[in-house]
This record gives sequence, C-alpha cells and structure tokens, in this order.
Amino acid sequence: MRELDREKTNDILNTIMEYELAGVVRYTHYSLMVTGPHRLPIVQFFQQQATESLLHAQQVGEILTGLEGHPSLKIAPMEETNEHSLHAILLESLNHEKKALDLYKDLLEVVENASIYIEEFARGMIGQEEVHNIELKKMLRDYV
Repeated sequence: MRELDREKTNDILNTIMEYELAGVVRYTHYSLMVTGPHRLPIVQFFQQQATESLLHAQQVGEILTGLEGHPSLKIAPMEETNEHSLHAILLESLNHEKKALDLYKDLLEVVENASIYIEEFARGMIGQEEVHNIELKKMLRDYV
C-alpha cells in the first residue's frame, strides 16, 4: 500500500461534491420543465436523480471531512441549452453523467492502492454512474 495523498484526494472529493450538488439543482430543474404525455414517469425519474445526487454529495462530504478536509459551499458551474424538449434535457443529462463518471474515475486513480475504503467507494460510484449512462442512452434511442 502507498500513502494516501490527502490534499489531492480532498481536492477531487470537493470537486465531486460540487458537481453532485449541481446535479441536485439540474435534475430538480429538469423535473419541473418536462411536459407531454410521458411527463409523470420522466418527472419521477428526474426527482430520483436529484435525490440520488444529494445522497452522493453527502457521502462524498462524509469522506472528505473524515480526511480532515473542508467541504466547499459552491456548486459546479451548470451549462444549459435553454431548450426544454425531452431530447435536449436527456442529452444534457447524459453529458452531466459522463462528467460525473470521469470525476469518480479520477478519484479512483488517486486513491488506488492507498485507501481500500475510498477505492471501493469510487468503484461503486463508477458502477452507478455507468448504469446512469446506459439508462440515459436507452432513453435517447428513439431520438436517433
């Protein structure tokens, strides 16, 4: 085992936390903007995504403070096309989830062979983000 680089780990954890908190705002916004005949299940999907993003931010924050880090009060910048068709919202969601996947991969790279707990946490989150990417791609299939 190598020694954990706490500073680098905490920096990435803070970035992830800011990104997950932006997800709460993003998915809440999307849940409010959905219209059309499939509104109800899509709204529920986005509400679940917002709730999950908050849970992820809290989990990351617990690890961060456990490593004597200080959680950021910021949220990550959010890009929005201001197009609220379901297709546009799903594409924005997929881009968001791809970035989240990359952030958790960055975390894994920093903690690998230095912290079994954080390494396993990162792997679990990577798995969850991969599932989100797959689900969004399936939802987008009819738009191709």
